[in-house]
Amino acid sequence: MTIANYFTFVRIFISPVFLLVYLEHDLFRISPVALPYVLLILLGISELSDAFDGYLARKYDQVTDLGKVLDPMADSISRISVFLTFTQEPVNIPMFLIFIFLYRDSVVSTLRTVCALKGFVLAARMSGKIKAVIQAVAAFLVLLLMIPHSLNLLSTEHLHILGTLIVSAAACYTVYSGIEYIYGNRGYINHLLRTKKHLISEGE
Repeated sequence: MTIANYFTFVRIFISPVFLLVYLEHDLFRISPVALPYVLLILLGISELSDAFDGYLARKYDQVTDLGKVLDPMADSISRISVFLTFTQEPVNIPMFLIFIFLYRDSVVSTLRTVCALKGFVLAARMSGKIKAVIQAVAAFLVLLLMIPHSLNLLSTEHLHILGTLIVSAAACYTVYSGIEYIYGNRGYINHLLRTKKHLISEGE
């Protein structure tokens, strides 16, 4: 365990807290007016922990195998949890958008894991980093829209429409980043497929 890994665990811990506060804010005596600000603070802490864990790992040479596994997992858990939360009232975005995020991360994580087991690492792509920024910005924008909604300055219908458009834009880039990741690492993936085909031929 390193300091960077502790920051990663903070991000994982905040994910269910964010969802619980959003759904059960009355239980915590958080008013509808205060709710967006509380959620913004939680999301801010989560995104800051994402920035700090990578920075600390590189600065103090604390890049570990555990961190390489935990960091992308924490990213997926935290951001998908946030968007999954937005499928509930009052934002109420369509559920199929969540499956886009989930499917992309599942495919990329599976490829990365399988290739690592075969002894070669799939390189991170700039499109993946941009995807993370776009998803974070989308989440912040939706929470900011909840502020005028809590003050009755924005209708629930308009919140739903605007929230759906914002998250849809993030989902579109998420699809692109997944395709670009596979294309950019096609050499490794082809090598993996050829190796598998060779093993099957030997077995026959």
